[in-house]
Amino acid sequence: MTTPGLPQSIRACLFDLDGVITRTAVVHAAAWREMFDDFLERREGSAFRPFSDEDYDRYVDGRPRADGVRTFLASRGIELPEGPPDDGPGEETVNGLGNRKNELLLAKIHKEGVEAYPGSLRYLGTVRDAGLKTAVVSSSANCRDILAAVHIENMFDARIDGVVARERGLPGKPAPDTFLAAAHDLGEAPAACAVFEDAQAGMDAGRAGRFGYVVGVDRVGQAEALRAHGADTVVEDLAELEGRS
Repeated sequence: MTTPGLPQSIRACLFDLDGVITRTAVVHAAAWREMFDDFLERREGSAFRPFSDEDYDRYVDGRPRADGVRTFLASRGIELPEGPPDDGPGEETVNGLGNRKNELLLAKIHKEGVEAYPGSLRYLGTVRDAGLKTAVVSSSANCRDILAAVHIENMFDARIDGVVARERGLPGKPAPDTFLAAAHDLGEAPAACAVFEDAQAGMDAGRAGRFGYVVGVDRVGQAEALRAHGADTVVEDLAELEGRS
């Protein structure tokens, strides 16, 4: 039997969704870019400084939607009112901009579809065949729909996503609370869990939660940043872990 290449003390695996299991990270980045560039151009005119890949990695990736809006705007010295959670996507509020981003994301997903990484699906099978528990931990409120779209809902024993986090009042990454909640739901201590993340904020969460092993998944050439933020190992594809001793 192929082994999952994790320390023997690990009994559960906590997977981020976008960029780790599914190819949706690039779609998220494009939706954020379109939303912020439109907002900045309307606010500052044609001389605005566009939203960059570095902005996405540093301020947005892995965070709950409203936190991503706040953190990026703060980096540009911009402060907006919060607005209600259901604020319209045309409103210049934190929630309004976040809802505009989600509107753009869903349109892109509807047009382009959703795919899972073949190596990740294979690795999920390896992990489950080895008797390890699995959970998906995502800041996305669309997590359940995306899992259903790629037919992998049954590959996870627990799900902590943006909807569940809001219901339980859990702060998002880089705080470790969503990963800790997943470990609790699986009945395991953090030290017995491995975290799989592609975002710097996710690495910070893994380190802050004192999880037993933190795997950085480098899809965009940020291996050193993932290590600096707490990864015990970095791979470009989860299938690389299989068979490691």
